[in-house]
Amino acid sequence: MTSSNAHVPLLRRFTSAVVSALSVSLIALAAVSLLFFGGNPATLGQLFDFFVGSTLVVFVLLAAFALIGIYRFWYLRLIGGIVAGVAGALVGSAVTLVSGGSTLAGGAVGQLVSTLGGPNLPFVLATIIGTVTAGNAVWRRLVGGEADASTRRIAIVRAPADTLADGELTHLERVPVDLELANAQWDEYVALLSNAGWDIVEVPVATGQPDSVFVEDTMVVFGDTAVIGSPGADSRAGEIVEAERIVTELGLTIRRIEMPGTLDGGDVLKVGRTVYVGRGGRTNAEGIRQLRALVTPLGYTVVAVPVTKALHLKSAVTALPDGTVIGYAPLVDDPSVFGRYLAVPEAEGVAVVVLADDTVLMSSAAPESSALIADLGYRVLTADISEFEKLEGCVTCLSVRVR
Repeated sequence: MTSSNAHVPLLRRFTSAVVSALSVSLIALAAVSLLFFGGNPATLGQLFDFFVGSTLVVFVLLAAFALIGIYRFWYLRLIGGIVAGVAGALVGSAVTLVSGGSTLAGGAVGQLVSTLGGPNLPFVLATIIGTVTAGNAVWRRLVGGEADASTRRIAIVRAPADTLADGELTHLERVPVDLELANAQWDEYVALLSNAGWDIVEVPVATGQPDSVFVEDTMVVFGDTAVIGSPGADSRAGEIVEAERIVTELGLTIRRIEMPGTLDGGDVLKVGRTVYVGRGGRTNAEGIRQLRALVTPLGYTVVAVPVTKALHLKSAVTALPDGTVIGYAPLVDDPSVFGRYLAVPEAEGVAVVVLADDTVLMSSAAPESSALIADLGYRVLTADISEFEKLEGCVTCLSVRVR
């Protein structure tokens, strides 16, 4: 899933939709034919007559569903299969009744619905199973992940746990955290991403994992490969399981940092094909070595950067869309390693989420930094994340962007 993929031509998408829908339709028809065929050729002919209308409806619906993206996620495939199977069964049975001289009135409607628990049930089940398995396999075989990647920008997020206030602190003194306000701020943050054109994918809330809202630390995405981190804080070890499941369902290739290596996603800053990795309290040398081994074959160059004044590298520096690294001087160990570097006047102003080539998201707690970035020609959106900043969080920590 990377923006470097070319858009899939419309003809190819259309062909893929037709072929995937045809495969599911034929599977459903073959399934009921084999189930009810008693060895009598006449029976087989009757079965085809009864189910051919249903099969055509399933074919049309699934082809349309494929074009609008049901194969992006497993639950969309499931819903699409259910809708197509039920609609196909009902419409096909209705056509059969009408063609036989019956009218769709009174008891006939009830008779149609009752078929969903009778002769049409195997057809519906076959359609559902075929959609989530064969239909998906055919679609992805023909277009891979390109159709989804070329039209989507995905933001992975995770709502705060009730224990948010108990999160780890390294460089700040603990102060009270307002959970209700934090939830409202998180909702606003997610809404800003959505309104900016990002598809929101939520990782389930992690009960008992106070730092889990900082989902960025669980992984780093390089094109269509997700490198699952190895948390530098023991208390965060349980966060990666559900996060990994989500990116697996998105179709990304999974790689992992293994112990004794540790690596938090907040320590990884990508600037073009250069990957700056913070060597600090949460990411160790072995974690950096493993990351280098994983991403060098993908065309990236890993540069290790000392981090002693902030929790993560991206607590001290991030990068603008043009590759300029921005940072707050008291938090940056050595700005010379970054090439193009621009100092910002506030600690909360170091973090930018790149939403588009001309748009960034920043903290509302850094008005001077926001004005500086806006003066460079960028559209700056701001979010109030005060409750997360109390826990050493920033705007980048709250999401993983996949595009």
